[in-house]
Amino acid sequence: MAPTLYDEKPEPGDLIEIFRGSYQHWAVYIGDGFVVHLAPPSEVAGAGSNSMMSVLSDKAMVKKEGLWDVVGTNKWKINNGLDEKYQPLPVCDIVKGARELVGKELPYCVLRGNCEHFANELRYGKAESRQVRKAGEAVMVAGLAAAVGLGIVALAGALFGGSKKEDKNKQ
Repeated sequence: MAPTLYDEKPEPGDLIEIFRGSYQHWAVYIGDGFVVHLAPPSEVAGAGSNSMMSVLSDKAMVKKEGLWDVVGTNKWKINNGLDEKYQPLPVCDIVKGARELVGKELPYCVLRGNCEHFANELRYGKAESRQVRKAGEAVMVAGLAAAVGLGIVALAGALFGGSKKEDKNKQ
């Protein structure tokens, strides 16, 4: 059995967050040991979403698979963390919506339409991805740090670089 972070058992409509190292994969638990999730069509049943093809593909398949098949050996947890921000849809609507999408090919975009967007849309009616938002914030901070660094280099060049030019003119 795959390791969980908690001893909770998922209920229909719960969101399952699966830790895949550098990213998390998301699925919706629909009961009887099954989840529905958005995965690239290149993946075979039971492979989960470890493939880098998920980043490169612009289409993905909605799949119904066993929770343990999707989780594999990864850690996972129930994560309905947006319940504080949004009212979850009725469980019957979440499960029905998930089941109706199984087998459909949907547009896929890491930034605007990934597995977390998909799962949150089913539970809350809102396509949101906190991991994309966090990654965007990290990129903004890194960009700001780089800009500040370049500014310091430019300032240092202006302050200290001019004296060499003046020295050449004096010779």
